[in-house]
Amino acid sequence: MFGITGFGAALITIPLATHLVPLRFALALFVLVDLACALRVGFENPKNAVRAEWTRLVPMIIAGTAVGVTLLVNLPRQAATAALGVFIVAYALYSLSKPSLRKIPSGWAWLAGFAGGITSTVFGAGGPPYVIYLSRRGLTQPQFRATLGFATLTSISLRAVAFILTGLLLDARIWLAALAAVPAALVGIEVARRIYVGFSRALLFRVVALVLLASGVSLLLRSA
Repeated sequence: MFGITGFGAALITIPLATHLVPLRFALALFVLVDLACALRVGFENPKNAVRAEWTRLVPMIIAGTAVGVTLLVNLPRQAATAALGVFIVAYALYSLSKPSLRKIPSGWAWLAGFAGGITSTVFGAGGPPYVIYLSRRGLTQPQFRATLGFATLTSISLRAVAFILTGLLLDARIWLAALAAVPAALVGIEVARRIYVGFSRALLFRVVALVLLASGVSLLLRSA
């Protein structure tokens, strides 16, 4: 997913992982995976990034990350699982609805950055708010991918720092798991780059949205 779209991996990995390990363990492990992926994808074509859009997002990404850390530390596990399920279902339904891509004002960057900072920290998935915003700013496809890459890299880097400060990344078991997960993710990115040309993005996103919908419903049932 990360290799093809530049975002969205956590929307699949976190829901699946929480069926096997605690949510906090999954979030901590996949921040390392996502950081490696973001570094790999984010610097593919940095010259295509629209700096003005990125700088509008950054301040509120920082603010949202700070709020998200507070929620993550204090939110009960059952409530966090339910919230994750709601978030996944909502984004899946958004993806399936094919909303109009009418251009929106740049002021929406503040809301997108803040929401992305929160969801990145609490759910391990900051990409959707950035995607929704940037997809409606009239960017070309190369500009969109490059700018999204920088926004995602910023968000994931801040999340990693926050997890270190709160102790979530101080568990040796997470780093041992990362020794397997990170190389596997990087191999996945290379595979995605090779097969990307042969796939329809529209069809891919619809299939992924259906998988997300099923995963989100499953999490909601577990939290009930």
